[in-house]
Amino acid sequence: MWCLFGHMTAMQRRIQPPWAVQKVSRTMAEEDYGTFVDWNLMGDLAKSSGPTKVDCKELKEFKQMARQGNWAKNHKLRAQVYQQLIKSIPCRTVTPDAEVYRDIVGEAATKKPSSHIPLPEFVDGNPVPRYCLKADAVASAHRIINCIAGQFPDISHCPSLPAITSLLLHFSKDEAQCFEHVSRMLACNEPGKRLLDQTFLAYESSCMTFGDLANKYCTAAHKLIVATAQDVLEVYADWQRWVLGDLPFSHMVRVLDVYLVEGYKVLYRVAIALLKFYRKHKTGSQGGQNQQQQDSGKIRADIQAFVKGIGSTVTPDKLLEKSFSIRLINRKEITLLQLTNEKSLQQKGITVKQKRRNVQLALNPDTFSSEIVNAKEMRDIWSWIPERFALCQPELLFTTSTHGCSLNRFYSHCEGHEPTLLLIRTTDGDVCGAFLSSDWEERKRGGNKLSYFGTGECFVFRLKPEMERYEWVVIRHPELASAIRPEGQEDSASSEGQNADESLQQPDKPPGDLSPFLAARHFNLNSKNTSMFMAGNFDSIIVGGGGDSNALYIDAELNHGHTGRCTTFDNPPLCKESFQISLLETWGFQDTMAQ
Repeated sequence: MWCLFGHMTAMQRRIQPPWAVQKVSRTMAEEDYGTFVDWNLMGDLAKSSGPTKVDCKELKEFKQMARQGNWAKNHKLRAQVYQQLIKSIPCRTVTPDAEVYRDIVGEAATKKPSSHIPLPEFVDGNPVPRYCLKADAVASAHRIINCIAGQFPDISHCPSLPAITSLLLHFSKDEAQCFEHVSRMLACNEPGKRLLDQTFLAYESSCMTFGDLANKYCTAAHKLIVATAQDVLEVYADWQRWVLGDLPFSHMVRVLDVYLVEGYKVLYRVAIALLKFYRKHKTGSQGGQNQQQQDSGKIRADIQAFVKGIGSTVTPDKLLEKSFSIRLINRKEITLLQLTNEKSLQQKGITVKQKRRNVQLALNPDTFSSEIVNAKEMRDIWSWIPERFALCQPELLFTTSTHGCSLNRFYSHCEGHEPTLLLIRTTDGDVCGAFLSSDWEERKRGGNKLSYFGTGECFVFRLKPEMERYEWVVIRHPELASAIRPEGQEDSASSEGQNADESLQQPDKPPGDLSPFLAARHFNLNSKNTSMFMAGNFDSIIVGGGGDSNALYIDAELNHGHTGRCTTFDNPPLCKESFQISLLETWGFQDTMAQ
């Protein structure tokens, strides 16, 4: 990560003496900040207290200082830290600076800007948040953003730019300095890092990535959104605005403290924390009553209102504490997921803004037909799958009622499809199944020997008598694995907020298929039993291994099965342990947009 230590090597960071940082604080002490601030709106933030200089020599220590709000009570010190952080961003050789802005704006810089100047289309209609600025400062932000549009012609979609510009105006002495700071963030060229989405492809894939993360690490809140919103993807499309736009200034500036040090992943953490707090707010106010499904626009407005008013119930420190208590997978895996989602969108031809395809269109109740589940039940399953496949519609590949009870025919109909969804109805009326991330053809790599394959995106579930999903055990218990680091890279701290989520280098480009995310090869697993996802040979198919049983075992005649607790998914039996199959279906994911 880039930070106050700039381009320095790991060794240089370790030996950086405290006086170097202190000197920065003293030599910039005469700078005037807060020109654009309406101090009457700042409340306690207008008071200056706490440390007057930053004194640290370790990157790890600096991150902790940012998270703990070391400079949160001193507006001038915060401005000085921000300037040094932004100066240290590795940028393209030709990056517009303050002098460029002065040359372009000329004498107009001394005149009162007009707030009637429209913002560029690439901000997608997002306004400039007031953030305790003077009314004239909002107009200044308009002028800065329009100047940026002229200097960065490649930007096609950047809805977070108004919020970032407004925030940085707080800590700039004039428009020109704010322009330079924003330009450096946009021009960051550190490999594998980005600070702001600048294309629709990047933005849309980030929305899909957030949906995937919410699905895995914010399960209760995700269930609430699925139950109440007609289109979950539409609700999650607002995730960046919750953080960069809707949060009160007192909360957003604390997020900015950490974001400028640790980067983009902080936005994911904070947005997931906001979703958790929203769920707590709704379940408390509804008293546990059943939620009725509503138009997605109402849910979006409800979340926005909650985030804007969060200051009445959640302090900035409590928000950050919740954000960094979430046990996310490592940054390498998040980056792989982002790349995978981008690739999926590219393959579907989605690179510019267009109307979002929602879950209802993918699961049309008038055309969907299954002998095991109805459209509502399939939609519930759809809410669990990775979002890049929610752009597809279900395609029936195999059913025992049509193709017969033959394992060979099962393989012949399912090979070449990735991923697939397995549905089973037992003679007792129970319904269970599995989402399988990899092509069944991979089983051939082991010859006649039964060998496991697949990725951590696989999961098993049951629908009847009750609905429950069981994911890869490593997702729920990250302590069972550690991310594989490049040779010679330092170990990070043992605490969650600083373990595998930190200091990981740019991952290799994802392979040709669409499921590199959560591949077992990316982790040092404590036991191979935790990565037995799926297997098959001439006499059986297996989902989930390790321990004394399998999550699902199905024989060659596809009429008898067994289920029990396995290590990979740590699931209870999905139905009666020994069961007879009444009907089995396998579904693929059809990309209608590519047709």
